Amino acid sequence: MDLQTRKLNLITYLAQLQDESFFEKIENYILTKFEKEDHSEFVPFNTEALVERIEKSEEDFKKGNFMTQEDLENQSSNW
Repeated sequence: MDLQTRKLNLITYLAQLQDESFFEKIENYILTKFEKEDHSEFVPFNTEALVERIEKSEEDFKKGNFMTQEDLENQSSNW
């Protein structure tokens, strides 16, 4: 069963769930797990850093240093 189907099955299950205490346990587990995750490595770009990245990307593109969508799909099919 693929991930999308599993998600839809879980959503259907939760929508039909009548046991509030069990639902609260699931909800608390999810929220607690998310709060404990370390997101400190995600730092927003400042304007200067963003402009630098854009300029570098444009330069790479002009030099032909990029992959096409087809290249990426072919590469990922080998993972």
